[in-house]
Order: sequence, then structure tokens, then C-alpha cells
Amino acid sequence: MIEVRNTTKSYRGSIVVDDVSISLPAGGVISLIGPNGAGKSTLLSIISRLLPASAGTVTVDGMDVATTPGDVLARRLSILRQDNQMTARLTVRDLVAFGRYPYGKGRLTAEDEIHIRRVIGYLELDAHAGRFLDELSGGQRQRAFIAMVLCQDTDYVLLDEPLNNLDVKHAVAMMKLFRRTADEFGKTVILVLHDINFASCYSDRIVAMRDGRIVYEGPPETIITPEVIHDVYGVRADIHEIDGKRMALYFR
Repeated sequence: MIEVRNTTKSYRGSIVVDDVSISLPAGGVISLIGPNGAGKSTLLSIISRLLPASAGTVTVDGMDVATTPGDVLARRLSILRQDNQMTARLTVRDLVAFGRYPYGKGRLTAEDEIHIRRVIGYLELDAHAGRFLDELSGGQRQRAFIAMVLCQDTDYVLLDEPLNNLDVKHAVAMMKLFRRTADEFGKTVILVLHDINFASCYSDRIVAMRDGRIVYEGPPETIITPEVIHDVYGVRADIHEIDGKRMALYFR
């Protein structure tokens, strides 16, 4: 379980995450939604220790992320950042292999090689494994970075806007993959998403943020409602149920 307690993040007096407290249970898919500037990505970065909190605490299965040794935390929690930039010229396989660094510090074992091959196949990147990242499309490159995170084989997988650069076909395939990762391998997958219909279709739980605070949390059926969407985003929505999932159409 991830426990966030009275956590705040501010920059030069501007509060981005405002005294947030929440318990995120282990297992399943959890989506963070909300308008731009709501604090979603900042909260995810604090949980993963990419950013220090200005106040408050975050624990992962009882381990304080601020004080736990980096290699220990990296074997329990992994994150895909929103801005993935690589200055080195790497192949897809090289990038994915970085996911094993917390285990062997760069000395790949036979077990590491098994993980690398399995994840490359899982993301359907076999045909691109030997290609350099700068030779790939944006969507292919995004899948390669996701493969690196999954290769880290952590209990908690944090993904900040993982559908960036993906067309609809690949976005659907990616959300199905995250769902399978949680169901088949017992992972906890926490996503920052802008598309609330993807959140509705594939999540066990949705956390809605606005102005640095958590304003709603619960299963999709309690969050994907006209009232909640209007309160969070300031737009009217017409809700339809398709195959048991709530879908929203937006109107000003």
C-alpha cells in the first residue's frame, strides 16, 4: 500500500500539491485524473521520489520514500516520466535493459536477459529491438520506454501520461496491457490520464484532483457522473453506459 500523509509541494510560494492525504491499496489499476495544473504529475513524482515534498510523508509498504535507499526503492517501485528524453544513442534493447539496473548495477545475468526478451515481446517490439530510439516513431518510442519500466519488475508501476504519442489503436492496446499487468502479475498500476473514458473502462479506482487537492476518489461508477465531471473540469457531460462501462460526451 502507498500512504500519502499531509503532503504538500510548493514552488516559490505557489502551492502545487496542497496537504494531500490518501491511501492507495496494492493491486489493480488506479487512474489520476483532473485538469491541467491539478497537481497529478507532481503528486506522482513525489510518490516516486523524483521530487521532494515540501511537507508530509509518503510510504510504500511501510518504507519512507524520503529515506529508503534508492536501490531498495527501485526494486519496489518504478516510474515512467512524462518527459522522456535520452541524449545517448541507444537501441530499444539497450533502453529496456536499463530496467534491470537496480538488480545487477549494469551486470546483466541470464535472468535479466529473460526479463528483457519477455518484455520486448510483451510490448510487441521484437522487430524494433535492434533499432535506435531516434529511428522510431513517437508511439514506438513511447512503448520502448514503457517496456523499460515494466522490465524493472516492481510491485508498483507509476506511469505519467503513458498514452502520449499513441494513436487510438495503440492507446487501447496499451490500456489493455496495463490491465493485464495488474491482473496477471499482481502489479499495482497507477496512471496519470487525461482521457477519462480510458480511466473509466480500465481502472478499478479513480482519483480526481483539482487545484492541488484530491476532490473525489472511488470506483469509476461513482466518479464518471455529470456532477463530478462538471465540478472537476467545469464542463457539462452526457454519460452513456456501454458494455457496463460509463462513457462521457462533453458539452460546454
